[in-house]
Amino acid sequence: MFSEIRNEHGERLDYTFHKGEGNRIVVIGHGVTGNKDRPALVALAEGLATAGISALRFSFSGNGESEGAFTDSIITKEVSDLGSIIDALKEYNVCYVGHSMGGAVGVLRTIIDKRIQVLVSLAGMVHTKAFAEREFGDVTPDAGFMWDETDCPLSQAYMDDMATIDSVAKQASQFDVPWLVVHGTEDDIVPIGDSHDILQHANERTDLLELPGVDHVFSGDATAVMVEKVVAWINQKL
Repeated sequence: MFSEIRNEHGERLDYTFHKGEGNRIVVIGHGVTGNKDRPALVALAEGLATAGISALRFSFSGNGESEGAFTDSIITKEVSDLGSIIDALKEYNVCYVGHSMGGAVGVLRTIIDKRIQVLVSLAGMVHTKAFAEREFGDVTPDAGFMWDETDCPLSQAYMDDMATIDSVAKQASQFDVPWLVVHGTEDDIVPIGDSHDILQHANERTDLLELPGVDHVFSGDATAVMVEKVVAWINQKL
Protein backbone atom coordinates (compact mmCIF):
# COMPACT_ATOMS: atom_id res chain seq x y z
CA MET A 1 0.00 0.00 0.00
CA PHE A 2 2.71 2.47 1.00
CA SER A 3 6.22 2.90 -0.29
CA GLU A 4 9.32 2.49 1.83
CA ILE A 5 9.22 4.61 4.99
CA ARG A 6 12.46 6.02 6.39
CA ASN A 7 13.09 8.17 9.44
CA GLU A 8 14.98 11.46 9.50
CA HIS A 9 18.27 9.51 9.75
CA GLY A 10 17.51 7.61 6.54
CA GLU A 11 16.82 4.35 8.39
CA ARG A 12 14.09 2.14 6.96
CA LEU A 13 11.19 1.50 9.33
CA ASP A 14 9.66 -1.95 9.01
CA TYR A 15 5.87 -2.02 9.01
CA THR A 16 2.86 -4.20 8.24
CA PHE A 17 -0.30 -2.67 6.82
CA HIS A 18 -3.77 -4.09 7.52
CA LYS A 19 -6.27 -2.68 5.05
CA GLY A 20 -9.66 -1.53 6.23
CA GLU A 21 -12.14 0.79 4.55
CA GLY A 22 -12.24 4.54 4.09
CA ASN A 23 -9.64 6.99 5.38
CA ARG A 24 -9.26 5.98 9.03
CA ILE A 25 -6.00 4.42 10.18
CA VAL A 26 -4.52 3.34 13.50
CA VAL A 27 -0.74 3.42 13.87
CA ILE A 28 0.51 0.91 16.46
CA GLY A 29 3.83 1.29 18.30
CA HIS A 30 5.50 -1.18 20.67
CA GLY A 31 7.45 -0.94 23.92
CA VAL A 32 11.11 -1.27 24.89
CA THR A 33 12.77 -4.49 23.61
CA GLY A 34 9.61 -5.15 21.58
CA ASN A 35 8.68 -4.96 17.91
CA LYS A 36 5.63 -4.76 15.66
CA ASP A 37 5.01 -8.51 15.88
CA ARG A 38 4.11 -8.72 19.57
CA PRO A 39 0.99 -10.97 19.67
CA ALA A 40 -1.36 -8.47 21.30
CA LEU A 41 -0.42 -5.80 18.75
CA VAL A 42 -0.96 -8.16 15.83
CA ALA A 43 -4.33 -9.15 17.25
CA LEU A 44 -5.31 -5.51 17.68
CA ALA A 45 -4.38 -4.67 14.08
CA GLU A 46 -6.37 -7.63 12.79
CA GLY A 47 -9.35 -6.67 14.94
CA LEU A 48 -9.27 -3.13 13.61
CA ALA A 49 -9.14 -4.27 9.99
CA THR A 50 -12.06 -6.63 10.59
CA ALA A 51 -13.99 -3.63 11.92
CA GLY A 52 -13.19 -1.70 8.73
CA ILE A 53 -10.40 0.46 10.20
CA SER A 54 -6.97 0.27 8.58
CA ALA A 55 -4.01 -0.37 10.84
CA LEU A 56 -0.26 0.02 10.47
CA ARG A 57 1.98 -1.58 13.06
CA PHE A 58 5.67 -0.76 12.87
CA SER A 59 8.97 -1.34 14.62
CA PHE A 60 10.86 1.68 15.87
CA SER A 61 14.37 2.09 14.44
CA GLY A 62 16.84 -0.37 15.93
CA ASN A 63 14.07 -2.85 16.76
CA GLY A 64 12.73 -5.86 14.89
CA GLU A 65 13.49 -5.64 11.17
CA SER A 66 13.82 -1.85 11.14
CA GLU A 67 17.22 -0.37 10.37
CA GLY A 68 19.31 1.39 12.99
CA ALA A 69 21.12 0.47 16.19
CA PHE A 70 19.21 -0.75 19.23
CA THR A 71 21.51 1.31 21.45
CA ASP A 72 20.07 4.43 19.79
CA SER A 73 16.49 3.37 20.61
CA ILE A 74 15.49 6.11 23.00
CA ILE A 75 12.13 7.81 23.49
CA THR A 76 13.28 11.07 21.92
CA LYS A 77 14.30 9.30 18.71
CA GLU A 78 11.13 7.21 18.65
CA VAL A 79 8.99 10.35 18.87
CA SER A 80 10.69 11.40 15.63
CA ASP A 81 10.23 7.94 14.09
CA LEU A 82 6.49 8.18 14.73
CA GLY A 83 6.40 11.50 12.91
CA SER A 84 8.05 9.88 9.88
CA ILE A 85 5.38 7.18 9.85
CA ILE A 86 2.58 9.75 10.00
CA ASP A 87 4.24 11.68 7.16
CA ALA A 88 3.36 8.73 4.90
CA LEU A 89 -0.33 8.81 5.88
CA LYS A 90 -1.39 12.15 4.39
CA GLU A 91 -4.75 10.84 3.18
CA TYR A 92 -5.76 9.39 6.53
CA ASN A 93 -7.32 10.44 9.80
CA VAL A 94 -4.84 9.07 12.33
CA CYS A 95 -5.15 7.38 15.71
CA TYR A 96 -2.00 6.28 17.49
CA VAL A 97 -1.87 3.32 19.87
CA GLY A 98 1.29 2.97 21.94
CA HIS A 99 2.18 0.06 24.21
CA SER A 100 4.41 0.57 27.26
CA MET A 101 7.30 2.88 26.28
CA GLY A 102 5.42 3.44 23.05
CA GLY A 103 2.72 4.99 25.21
CA ALA A 104 5.15 7.65 26.44
CA VAL A 105 6.14 8.23 22.82
CA GLY A 106 2.48 8.81 21.98
CA VAL A 107 2.00 11.44 24.67
CA LEU A 108 5.06 13.39 23.57
CA ARG A 109 4.23 13.16 19.86
CA THR A 110 0.61 14.18 20.32
CA ILE A 111 1.72 17.39 22.02
CA ILE A 112 3.57 18.52 18.89
CA ASP A 113 1.63 16.77 16.12
CA LYS A 114 -1.93 17.84 15.40
CA ARG A 115 -2.27 15.00 12.88
CA ILE A 116 -2.86 12.58 15.76
CA GLN A 117 -6.60 12.94 16.25
CA VAL A 118 -7.14 10.08 18.72
CA LEU A 119 -4.73 8.52 21.22
CA VAL A 120 -4.65 5.16 23.02
CA SER A 121 -2.11 4.16 25.68
CA LEU A 122 -1.79 0.43 26.43
CA ALA A 123 -0.01 -0.04 29.76
CA GLY A 124 1.65 3.26 28.93
CA MET A 125 4.89 4.21 30.63
CA VAL A 126 4.64 7.55 32.45
CA HIS A 127 7.50 7.93 34.95
CA THR A 128 10.43 7.17 32.66
CA LYS A 129 13.27 7.91 35.06
CA ALA A 130 11.73 5.76 37.78
CA PHE A 131 11.17 2.93 35.30
CA ALA A 132 14.80 2.93 34.13
CA GLU A 133 16.13 3.02 37.68
CA ARG A 134 13.74 0.28 38.83
CA GLU A 135 14.36 -2.12 35.96
CA PHE A 136 17.98 -1.37 34.98
CA GLY A 137 19.51 0.43 37.96
CA ASP A 138 21.81 -2.52 38.70
CA VAL A 139 23.01 -2.84 35.08
CA THR A 140 26.12 -1.05 33.82
CA PRO A 141 25.24 1.03 30.73
CA ASP A 142 27.22 0.23 27.58
CA ALA A 143 28.29 -3.06 29.21
CA GLY A 144 25.17 -4.90 30.36
CA PHE A 145 21.81 -5.84 28.89
CA MET A 146 18.13 -5.12 29.44
CA TRP A 147 16.58 -8.02 31.35
CA ASP A 148 19.64 -10.13 30.40
CA GLU A 149 18.59 -10.14 26.74
CA THR A 150 21.89 -10.15 24.85
CA ASP A 151 20.34 -8.57 21.74
CA CYS A 152 19.12 -5.63 23.86
CA PRO A 153 22.21 -3.88 25.25
CA LEU A 154 21.59 -1.12 27.75
CA SER A 155 23.06 2.16 26.53
CA GLN A 156 24.03 5.25 28.47
CA ALA A 157 22.03 7.20 25.88
CA TYR A 158 18.90 5.32 26.93
CA MET A 159 19.43 5.94 30.64
CA ASP A 160 20.22 9.62 30.04
CA ASP A 161 17.13 10.13 27.89
CA MET A 162 14.86 8.45 30.43
CA ALA A 163 16.29 10.65 33.18
CA THR A 164 15.98 13.84 31.14
CA ILE A 165 12.33 13.16 30.30
CA ASP A 166 11.72 12.05 33.92
CA SER A 167 7.93 11.79 33.54
CA VAL A 168 5.35 12.57 30.86
CA ALA A 169 2.55 13.06 33.39
CA LYS A 170 2.34 16.84 33.34
CA GLN A 171 2.62 16.95 29.53
CA ALA A 172 -0.77 15.23 29.32
CA SER A 173 -2.43 18.60 29.89
CA GLN A 174 -0.88 19.97 26.71
CA PHE A 175 -3.19 18.24 24.21
CA ASP A 176 -6.93 17.84 23.87
CA VAL A 177 -7.81 14.77 21.82
CA PRO A 178 -9.95 11.75 22.75
CA TRP A 179 -7.67 9.49 24.77
CA LEU A 180 -8.11 5.96 26.06
CA VAL A 181 -5.82 4.80 28.86
CA VAL A 182 -5.79 0.99 29.21
CA HIS A 183 -4.00 -0.83 32.03
CA GLY A 184 -4.09 -4.26 33.64
CA THR A 185 -4.22 -4.50 37.42
CA GLU A 186 -1.49 -7.20 37.48
CA ASP A 187 1.07 -5.29 35.40
CA ASP A 188 4.48 -5.84 37.03
CA ILE A 189 6.49 -3.87 34.44
CA VAL A 190 4.66 -0.55 34.32
CA PRO A 191 2.54 -0.26 37.48
CA ILE A 192 -1.07 0.78 37.03
CA GLY A 193 -0.25 3.71 39.28
CA ASP A 194 1.45 5.32 36.27
CA SER A 195 -1.91 5.55 34.52
CA HIS A 196 -3.60 6.86 37.66
CA ASP A 197 -0.92 9.55 37.96
CA ILE A 198 -1.20 10.77 34.37
CA LEU A 199 -4.99 10.89 34.56
CA GLN A 200 -4.66 13.68 37.11
CA HIS A 201 -3.38 15.88 34.26
CA ALA A 202 -5.42 14.49 31.35
CA ASN A 203 -8.18 16.34 29.53
CA GLU A 204 -11.88 15.68 30.07
CA ARG A 205 -12.02 13.60 26.88
CA THR A 206 -9.94 10.87 28.51
CA ASP A 207 -11.32 7.44 29.43
CA LEU A 208 -9.70 4.87 31.73
CA LEU A 209 -10.11 1.15 31.09
CA GLU A 210 -8.81 -1.03 33.92
CA LEU A 211 -8.61 -4.75 33.16
CA PRO A 212 -8.67 -6.89 36.33
CA GLY A 213 -6.04 -9.61 36.55
CA VAL A 214 -4.34 -8.57 33.30
CA ASP A 215 -0.56 -8.39 32.87
CA HIS A 216 1.69 -5.98 30.98
CA VAL A 217 1.45 -7.68 27.58
CA PHE A 218 -2.28 -8.52 27.71
CA SER A 219 -1.50 -12.22 27.45
CA GLY A 220 -3.92 -15.15 27.26
CA ASP A 221 -7.63 -14.40 27.24
CA ALA A 222 -6.88 -10.74 27.98
CA THR A 223 -5.83 -10.19 24.37
CA ALA A 224 -9.33 -10.70 23.01
CA VAL A 225 -10.87 -8.58 25.76
CA MET A 226 -8.45 -5.72 25.12
CA VAL A 227 -8.94 -5.88 21.34
CA GLU A 228 -12.73 -5.88 21.58
CA LYS A 229 -12.88 -2.89 23.91
CA VAL A 230 -10.17 -0.82 22.20
CA VAL A 231 -11.56 -1.40 18.71
CA ALA A 232 -15.06 -0.41 19.84
CA TRP A 233 -13.75 2.76 21.48
CA ILE A 234 -11.67 3.79 18.45
CA ASN A 235 -14.60 3.11 16.15
CA GLN A 236 -16.60 5.70 18.09
CA LYS A 237 -13.89 8.35 18.40
CA LEU A 238 -12.01 8.28 15.06
